[in-house]
Amino acid sequence: MRLLPCGDRALLAEFETQAEVLGALDAWSPAPPGVLDLVPAARTVLVRIDPSVIGLGHLEHWLSTTPRASAAPPAGHTVTIPVRYDGDDLAVIADVWGCSIEAVVDRHLALDWVCAFIGFAPGFPYLVPADTASAPPPVARRATSRTTVPAGAVALAAEYCGIYPRPSPGGWQLIGRTDAELWNAARVDPALVTPGARVRFTRVPS
Repeated sequence: MRLLPCGDRALLAEFETQAEVLGALDAWSPAPPGVLDLVPAARTVLVRIDPSVIGLGHLEHWLSTTPRASAAPPAGHTVTIPVRYDGDDLAVIADVWGCSIEAVVDRHLALDWVCAFIGFAPGFPYLVPADTASAPPPVARRATSRTTVPAGAVALAAEYCGIYPRPSPGGWQLIGRTDAELWNAARVDPALVTPGARVRFTRVPS
């Protein structure tokens, strides 16, 4: 882990793997008084503080000395997402994985997913397999992005599975669609899926 200052109110922790990020996020939660936010990304965690409560030196010591898990991601709360597996790119995924379209669906359903971070749009979860040993082969983005991807689209790109919270352009490979509301600013917790949460997909008729 490498710690980099971000002004006088934050440190950026850099890691080599996504698994290390998830381990740190678990180890640093709950945080001590004065730590305002932990913002995970693919290989980093931004740690924001109230400098009137905790200084950067104290924060650096706490981050550096807190033991971190190096194996499985944390077991957060579980969110169940119903999906209609009718995406336009199922055949593309089947070709990459060397299986039938039905086997793509079965494999996606069989995996336990964990939210590594939120990005791209409010409420868009970047999900990774909880068990990296069972992770399917990574999937390349489309050569040309679609001008519009519908809200609720479930898609794959690289090692991630994502869900589009609203209509937007996108280059991920589409495998299905859900009616679950990923983002609602009127809720106490606007994001349905938050970093560290487990996600299970269930199949509904197309």
